[in-house]
Amino acid sequence: MTDTSTGTSTTLQGVGIGRGLAVGTILRMPDPLPEPADVTSSLTADAEKVRAAGALAAAAADIRLRGDRAGGSAKDVLDAQAFMAEDPTLKSDVDARIETGKTAERAVFEAFAAFRDLLVSMGGYMGERATDLDDVSQRVVAHLQSVAAPGVPTPDYPFVLVARDLAPADTALLDLDRVLALITSDGGPTSHTAILAREKSIVAVVGARGALALSDGETVIVDASTGVVTVAPTADQMAAVEQTLADRAAAPEVAVGPGALADGTKIPLLANLGSADGAANALELGAEGVGLFRTEFLFLDAEKAPTVEEQQVKYTALLTAFEGKKVVVRALDAGADKPLHFLNDEPEENPALGLRGLRALRANEPILRDQLTALANADRATNAEVWVMAPMVSTVEETRYFTTLARELGLKTAGVMVEVPASALLADRILADADFASIGTNDLTQYTLAADRLLGSVASFQDPWHPAVLRLVGEVGKAGAALGKPVGICGEAAADPLLAVVLVGLGATSLSMSPAALKDVRAELARFTLDQAKEFAELALSANSAVEARVAVLAAATPITTSQKLEKSE
Repeated sequence: MTDTSTGTSTTLQGVGIGRGLAVGTILRMPDPLPEPADVTSSLTADAEKVRAAGALAAAAADIRLRGDRAGGSAKDVLDAQAFMAEDPTLKSDVDARIETGKTAERAVFEAFAAFRDLLVSMGGYMGERATDLDDVSQRVVAHLQSVAAPGVPTPDYPFVLVARDLAPADTALLDLDRVLALITSDGGPTSHTAILAREKSIVAVVGARGALALSDGETVIVDASTGVVTVAPTADQMAAVEQTLADRAAAPEVAVGPGALADGTKIPLLANLGSADGAANALELGAEGVGLFRTEFLFLDAEKAPTVEEQQVKYTALLTAFEGKKVVVRALDAGADKPLHFLNDEPEENPALGLRGLRALRANEPILRDQLTALANADRATNAEVWVMAPMVSTVEETRYFTTLARELGLKTAGVMVEVPASALLADRILADADFASIGTNDLTQYTLAADRLLGSVASFQDPWHPAVLRLVGEVGKAGAALGKPVGICGEAAADPLLAVVLVGLGATSLSMSPAALKDVRAELARFTLDQAKEFAELALSANSAVEARVAVLAAATPITTSQKLEKSE
């Protein structure tokens, strides 16, 4: 363990997830399995195919078991991973490589690597699955070699885990009695690691440059509220953080209830959900409704588009769970980056800028009509307040197309998602036709800063605190206020407690997030008035970078923060 009685500390800067604080010693993730040797198999091709098929099935079963144990959105993520292991195209590729004389291990490695490269080139949703695919490949090869798959270490003492990134299977089953905090060198605030860390209330800093240079046994302070990792803290810094932890433990809990600012301004806090399975947990945590229901999970594993009746059953289950509450449903957000052969499976050079979202739905209007019809039927059969919105809207004309069709099919409240700069800049005209706007900060940040949210090399750009992104949010907020139209936030930015206050200052009238983030956001909103939120928004807008914006608002919100205490104690 590092001696903290003397010397000076160093710091690493990353993106904090939530507002937690932890101190402990480093333990690094073990290295992945080595690349299987490219040698000719001593077995017959049929024997190798049997080995490969058995390992693929075993890996899929193991991943599903982990998902069942984890529950929540982690189960959805792990189920998707299991489908990868069972993908018939991948299995065919493995078999074809075995036919050339390769071992099952080498064939699996090469087939998964080729598929991974394809997903990375596609970007967007499918690109986000690349890390998941690496994990599946490692687990299949481990089964073939009869060795343990690389994963989170399990010592008998608490530790701070350091990794390049974590696979969903690892993050979902972290032992929270042992893992004090998580530090990764890759990923950003919208990565699976960040989302699952937020859901499980793990103290985490992601995208921290220099994290892989940390050594086992080093002592660190991990401050998620600032994204700062303090390495080899001094005795004074340790005392400061221990006092902060004691103060937080003694602070009274904010009761579960409607979101509101200190002056009583109501800010409804809603949940982001992908199925009705998470409804009970969201309600228990105080969700006042659903701000984003992702309907693509009904389509992604389907060989053909689900029927009106099949969709209606799913929508009815969700709406019944939220009786009397608002439920905002996003129309199918798919396209070349989430390929569905019945929608659009034509290869595209840059699918993030291609036929996706509403563009893909307009090219296949019967699918959109069926979805809206099923939703309208479910609306009539339940007592929830149903709102529907179109993804990836860029123009006024697209807005008019969607809202007209939705109303024609019986849906009373139709709006749009603001995910590209064009719709933010034209928000006053778009909101003249739409009933509301919901800002997807994940994609808005990606498109504003031209930074693929999957790439660790540009993770520092994928930060919704950037003044350019906040200025666009402010444009939508102003348009909504002028026209009396609601403006929600449904991206991961809403789950950042202090940024949530800034977003309200920019004109957001509701916030939607992972249910696990509701508690911290509710508590943070209760600390400030609307005037203070507007002051924080101006501070952030006047900054020159995301880091400057975060630091300026943090200083104004908390005169003496933990990080400032640490700096003063150096």
